[in-house]
Amino acid sequence: MNWRKAGIAAVLIAALGISTAAYADGPSEAGVIFLKLVPGARPAGMGEAFVAQADDATATWWNPAGMAFIDRQEVSLMYVNLLPQFHLDDLYYSFVSYVHPIEEWGTVGGNIIFTNYGKTEGKDEYNIDTGTFHSYDVAFTVAYGSPVSRNLGIGVAAKFIYSHLAEQGAGAEKGSGVGTSMAVDVGMMYHNAFMNGLTLAATLTNMGPAISYIDRAQADPLPMTIRLGASYKVFDSEFNRLSVNLDLQKELVDRYEGGVNDGRAVPFYLALFTSWTNNDLENEVEGVIPSVGVEYWYSDLVGLRMGYYHDILGERYPVTFGFSLAYSSYRFDFGYVSAGEGHPLTDTMMFSLNLGI
Repeated sequence: MNWRKAGIAAVLIAALGISTAAYADGPSEAGVIFLKLVPGARPAGMGEAFVAQADDATATWWNPAGMAFIDRQEVSLMYVNLLPQFHLDDLYYSFVSYVHPIEEWGTVGGNIIFTNYGKTEGKDEYNIDTGTFHSYDVAFTVAYGSPVSRNLGIGVAAKFIYSHLAEQGAGAEKGSGVGTSMAVDVGMMYHNAFMNGLTLAATLTNMGPAISYIDRAQADPLPMTIRLGASYKVFDSEFNRLSVNLDLQKELVDRYEGGVNDGRAVPFYLALFTSWTNNDLENEVEGVIPSVGVEYWYSDLVGLRMGYYHDILGERYPVTFGFSLAYSSYRFDFGYVSAGEGHPLTDTMMFSLNLGI
């Protein structure tokens, strides 16, 4: 699919926290990678370890089960300029999410993600200009979380995905440069009744049919991902709160090898199982990405956090930092990623605003 903006996609995968080496012999084979860009400057500052916390409006993305324990209406807004070292003003990611508790029913919510890749000068197979086209991805999600018991919550989210890479294909691949798909996320969250302060959680996200732009034979699987998380409140007093989070994530993507289906995306319901054995044991273990984050709050006014994640196959080992300033029902979050000189992730700054209604 030579008409796709593969160069930008590859850089985004490497730079925004998505494994570029889910397979031993190449990069991740998932499409619509924007679904894995993490929302919220707060979790970003915690090394992307948030699945077992998910206690604000970003829970519609992180873990819909976390919505079960939210007791007020909230709105979360985020904007981040992607790849800041390239100074591309039209390359950005934006996110808005809303949650609304309903007494005796649980919590409903949703989010919208918009990722803009800017304008590109098109070329045909003879290197002749075909005009300028605009590329972007957008996803609309509705979510629901409900407590099953005092300590256990479950959640589900459904999303519609629209990917607009170009107005049409290039060369012999004439057709639409637009793809659509749908996906489902599920999650659970358990506040341990036997060890006060410990929360365990798990999510399985982006389960859905592969997305295609030209024909189904060239369809790309969605970035289906499993996350396991734990959060522990070291202390939780009126003026001082400290929590430590640990997440483990793995992308569950696979393609057929050999035969008439060579290269085609394995259906997601099969990839749930086959993606664990499509490489040798060493690469499967290295494909699991651990991340850790620490968050400290003084009263309900100032929050400080830092984190780290360790992606061996993607060769990403960034340290993250962040802080929050809160007043009444307003909270401003800032996140910063430091990945070392020359790394495209370096100096990425994230800003988000959380409003209680």
